[in-house]
Amino acid sequence: MADQGLVKETACAVVEKLKAGDVTPLELLDVLEKRIAEVDGKVNALPILCFDRARTHAKALMQKPVSARGLLAGLPVPIKDLTAVSGVLTTLGSPIFKDNIPAKSDILVEQLEQSGGVIYAKSNTPEFGAGANTFNEVFGPTRNPWDTSRSAAGSSGGAAAALASGTAWLAHGSDMGGSLRNPASFCGIVGLRPSIGRVAHTPKFGVDRTLGVQGPMARNVEDLALLLDAMSGEHAADPLSLPALPTSFLSATRSGKKPKRIAYSPDLGITPVDPEVKAVTRKAAERFAEAGAIVEEAHPDFSEAHECFHVLRAFDFAISKAELLRTKRDLLKPEVIWNIEEGLKLTVEKLERAEAQRVAMTQRALEFFERYDLLLAPATIVPPFPVENRYVAECDGKKFDNYVEWLGIVYAITLACCPALSLPCGFTASGLPIGLQMIAKPRAEAQLLAGAKVLEDILGVRGTTPIDPRPPR
Repeated sequence: MADQGLVKETACAVVEKLKAGDVTPLELLDVLEKRIAEVDGKVNALPILCFDRARTHAKALMQKPVSARGLLAGLPVPIKDLTAVSGVLTTLGSPIFKDNIPAKSDILVEQLEQSGGVIYAKSNTPEFGAGANTFNEVFGPTRNPWDTSRSAAGSSGGAAAALASGTAWLAHGSDMGGSLRNPASFCGIVGLRPSIGRVAHTPKFGVDRTLGVQGPMARNVEDLALLLDAMSGEHAADPLSLPALPTSFLSATRSGKKPKRIAYSPDLGITPVDPEVKAVTRKAAERFAEAGAIVEEAHPDFSEAHECFHVLRAFDFAISKAELLRTKRDLLKPEVIWNIEEGLKLTVEKLERAEAQRVAMTQRALEFFERYDLLLAPATIVPPFPVENRYVAECDGKKFDNYVEWLGIVYAITLACCPALSLPCGFTASGLPIGLQMIAKPRAEAQLLAGAKVLEDILGVRGTTPIDPRPPR
């Protein structure tokens, strides 16, 4: 039996052990199965397990020479339950699909498996990924390992909670309006929303759907870069996918390249933010000065973000889920029904205006990054909230009009087509994690990851996870 202490190792370190023959993929699966049995009942991060499938894949990998096992060399990885894995229950968090077992995997899963990843579980998600709190009628809520009375955020909440509680070394997630970044912030791990096309996936309902992207989640920046390398590359079945870069993201992360000029914004000019979150993120951003960077308060003009995202997200819901509204309305949660109906009410004029707004915000962001290497801001506007709350209804005295408006600080960046990650940067007075959102110009993930590693080293927060799930305080 492999040592259970492996759960505390970094993904990069475990991959090196795999390549050296110090541990096998089968032994890692044994470690995870034991850890899941010990802790997952407290957080509900990985409600679907597929260890038989994983062991079959691991045995096939072990028949190959180590050099032919791919970047991950047999490292186990869970997949978010919005993404198809062949032969494995894939519910999308919805009662409509509670018995759905796809015959074919998403091309993202195929790419990960070709890169040596071993799929052993599906991570929990809200219904269709809608809403930034991970709960659904199929599996119930995912709880925050730092305080099990709190939300793990969403929609990649299961992935983030698995990483934080030591039932995953790396995890797949996806992000439309912060679905990677919010859970990373709440759970004290790292999550990256890559540029459009960086990670290939199977197109559904529309080839040019670009609000949502797939991305990596990990406990530290180097591990994040490793998974991005394993996920990246073009694929003929995804016409928007980008070719892999000549230099790996892990090499770029380890380059030591420091940003010269940093912008920090406490609110991007568009949202209220909890005062404690402002204070912690500002203090973290200012520490870039220790790396010789100039840190100034500034941000691009994102004033149209709320109107633009509301329209484009509603349109996306309409094209992808209108048929479900017509045939399965009674099985959909209220927020999803509202979003689809908002989409069906849209006029061409509203879509025209929203698309023009997105182009304008992207152009202003590009101009902004001519002056600044990185833009920093809070990754979420509040600390982890009670798991019973479906969403954040108000912040710092402002009440929100709908269940997604509190996510403006992340979806503004989605609209501007920029890669962004959440980096753990400190804790509230009550010991709950806070994430700093780090943003770069489109396709500049290498620069973003290098800068994130520099700040991670300065802040000294690497290694705070995994933890055993903690009861309410």
